[in-house]
Amino acid sequence: MLVFLRKADWLADGMRVVPAEDGSARLIPLAASAPVELSEPLRRFGIEMCEGAEDERFENDWWKLLAAEVGQECVEEHGEAWPSNHEFVGDMMIVRIDEEVEEYEEAIARAKLASHPHIRLILADGGVQGEFRIRELRPIGVLIDGESWTGTGLAEVPEESLSTSVFVKESGRRIRCDPTRAYFSTKLQTERLETLALAKELRGVLGRPLRVCDPFCGVGPALATLLAEPGLVGDVLASDLNPDAVEMLFDNLRRWDRRDYPSEPSRLARIHDDRMVGVADATELAGNTTIAGDWDLVLVNLPHRTIEFLPTLAPLLDRTSPSMIRGRVVVAESEIDAANAAIRSALPPRLEGTPEPELRIKRDYSSTLRLCSFEAWIAPMP
Repeated sequence: MLVFLRKADWLADGMRVVPAEDGSARLIPLAASAPVELSEPLRRFGIEMCEGAEDERFENDWWKLLAAEVGQECVEEHGEAWPSNHEFVGDMMIVRIDEEVEEYEEAIARAKLASHPHIRLILADGGVQGEFRIRELRPIGVLIDGESWTGTGLAEVPEESLSTSVFVKESGRRIRCDPTRAYFSTKLQTERLETLALAKELRGVLGRPLRVCDPFCGVGPALATLLAEPGLVGDVLASDLNPDAVEMLFDNLRRWDRRDYPSEPSRLARIHDDRMVGVADATELAGNTTIAGDWDLVLVNLPHRTIEFLPTLAPLLDRTSPSMIRGRVVVAESEIDAANAAIRSALPPRLEGTPEPELRIKRDYSSTLRLCSFEAWIAPMP
């Protein structure tokens, strides 16, 4: 099985096989490139969503290479300031460089590149900036034909080698993204798979393909997962306020749908009978009578303002049948109860027999804030 997965490029790099909690099976880590539905001979095995375990061999390689660069005493002196965590986006690695170890940036880049030879480019993360929450990323190392280039040497590197436009494979789809132009996070893949499971449940209730509204869609990663499931999605509204995100979304939909889309970003319009796509302010959508009340599933991927926008977005739901809002929220852990109350008061009555919408902590956003998700099953109007 491992040989098959490796040949298909479905094994997760840097992760290891672990036993299931009940000891009944061994869990093989799948890459984001693996399809939602596995083909033979793997179809008979189930997929379990859980946090993966890093392969210590990769981590140990990084520390050994760093020690060779700066000395073991230096490694021990700065301890947790070293960037032991990272994020992969296509063939790029993103790391946050602590101010304490900035002077060793070149050594960090060389050690990271040498311990992850499939990586082309390593970038220092300067955080999220501006209205569109774009990541400020700065190249600190690149691998060209097996040779590492860092520091002043980057000035001699061809511009295309430093390109941050990449393709990420997720749920069997290739997603074009550029984290310096539009928000994109590979860390949300599990969230997108949970959304898929909920969407399939909603389809079972309605007995037909879903009409999906994604008003903060970015380059379309949530849609990629939903569209990969046969017969799940019918009509789609996909919009974003960031024109760069919409430009890449058009490119992605062109390949996923195998239909024509504009080459340049344009205002929200019905491009095909079942595709309304373009640049739009999500807070103004419900004011359009051709859009309001038409959607079975509304996705709210603006975690810092989700609760604020819920009253504006709820009218997008089709209240003639059961519907759902799925969202993410960044909140202080001490304020989760208050946030739950605010979510419930902002939404129409829940569907009988379903739980109250409630935030679930997914990971730390900062030392005090938590990134959470929720879903709300909405009852039809009486």
